[in-house]
Amino acid sequence: MSIAFFLLFVMATLVITFFSAKKNTGSSAYFAAGRSITAWQNGLAVAGDYMSAASFLGIAGIIACFGFDGFLYSVGFLVAYLTVLFVVAEPLRNSGKYTMADVLAFRLKARPVRAIASLSTLTVSLFYMIAQMVGAGGLIRTLLHDVAFMQTTAGYNLSVCGVGVMMIIYVVFGGMLATTWVQIIKAILLISGSVMLSVMVMHKFDYSFHAFFTAVSEIKSTVDGKEVVRNFLDPGMKYKNPWEMLSLGIALLFGTAGLPHILIRFYTVPDAKTARGSVVWAMWIIGAFYILTSFFGFGAAALLGPDQLIANQNMSAPQLSLFLGGPLFFAFICAVAFATILAVVAGLTISASTSFAHDFYSNVIHHGREPQQGAEIRVARITAFVVGGLSILLAILLGPKVNVAFLVGLAFAVAASANLPAIIFSVFWRGFNTTGALCGLGGGLVSAIGLIMISPVGFLGKEGAIFPLENPGIVSIPVGFLCAIIGTLIGGREHTAEEKFDELAVRSHTGLGAEKASSHWWRSGRFSAADSTHRRVIS
Repeated sequence: MSIAFFLLFVMATLVITFFSAKKNTGSSAYFAAGRSITAWQNGLAVAGDYMSAASFLGIAGIIACFGFDGFLYSVGFLVAYLTVLFVVAEPLRNSGKYTMADVLAFRLKARPVRAIASLSTLTVSLFYMIAQMVGAGGLIRTLLHDVAFMQTTAGYNLSVCGVGVMMIIYVVFGGMLATTWVQIIKAILLISGSVMLSVMVMHKFDYSFHAFFTAVSEIKSTVDGKEVVRNFLDPGMKYKNPWEMLSLGIALLFGTAGLPHILIRFYTVPDAKTARGSVVWAMWIIGAFYILTSFFGFGAAALLGPDQLIANQNMSAPQLSLFLGGPLFFAFICAVAFATILAVVAGLTISASTSFAHDFYSNVIHHGREPQQGAEIRVARITAFVVGGLSILLAILLGPKVNVAFLVGLAFAVAASANLPAIIFSVFWRGFNTTGALCGLGGGLVSAIGLIMISPVGFLGKEGAIFPLENPGIVSIPVGFLCAIIGTLIGGREHTAEEKFDELAVRSHTGLGAEKASSHWWRSGRFSAADSTHRRVIS
């Protein structure tokens, strides 16, 4: 039944991919769905892109095994969208074309900025994709638990490869339009599955919140070989150090605004108003989902017990569905999880391939000159194969035991440390220059990756860790901002960047001139009376 549900979803999305491929007649259609996506469609797609395997599988697992500390992920992922709404959504839509680097290159030196922005995008995407692949492998093993081969390492590897191949098909042939509709379908399925799972949990407690939270506060688990009763509403079960919780919270709060696969979604809408509307839609959908994660996360702890789930945290939600609704409901939840993984990895792959093709190939290698017709899309498709292959390889090397929500937390830290400082300073600081952007992107990226490597989850392990925290955000994010500031001061005044700040300010905050091909609109005087008024106001 699980396989039948999954195949039904795959067939539906492949049909969408087939028809979408016919509409990919140019770069705008392939990379930005022709900028034809409406607010509610993009809101659902953003939610579908954001509510990943880390959310559905990983967060439920952390809450089920570590209680309140896992719930911090739910709160952080939700509140993070306030940063997106108020800081980056509208400026990105108005100032860019396909990628985050378009905003930076608008008034800075394009080639070096685009090169390092592309590197940052590929790094963050890989971190995030590994989490989805690990979740996929574990899910298939649980799904086919009666098949001996699937419980072996080779079975896990085969599962990861299968999901990777599907992801590449969506992106290579369907582009952004197919990816968008896959994400919309997935978001609807995921919300439906989460509501049903939460209602069934509450049914076990006669729909009494008092009975539910009383049970959560009295959960039996084994600690150091002894069975004890623990209150899963108390913090500190996973993160004993309060600095660890603070570091994770900061990374989640600011990381979303730097995630490349979320940022490119705002280029698929026709105007800034639609971009803002899509964020509001996404916040309502995402908010409802993350509230529900607490019910099936704590529900799994109360009904199944953490001891049964600790060995494979990522499968807590599917195991709970089997306990509550039997094989049929288990099959549906597993299919929803598959849909979740496929949709998110497709979004990540297209963001990585778009960045490499548009930023590095077209603007770094070809100096911004229009490459041969169709070359940009061809390079993007080749990049999708490479990125997909890398993520499959790394997921196989890491294995199924790593928690996917934790991996995504690291991706958020890298995104917030490298991408966010450059975006904010480029839009809001007149004196920001190319040196500052390079230092901010490079410093944030190196500090985040470096601290992860020497942390308890890095190559040195818990015993030899030099940096004591698992998530580097509390250090690497300020380092990213500080590097951007110091780099700007070292680089001195960059007259071109300062001259174009006014135009960027008008475009990013009003949308005027956002559809123009180049900045000649501003300097030539070819603008309307309304444009002229806004220009004087900004000046």
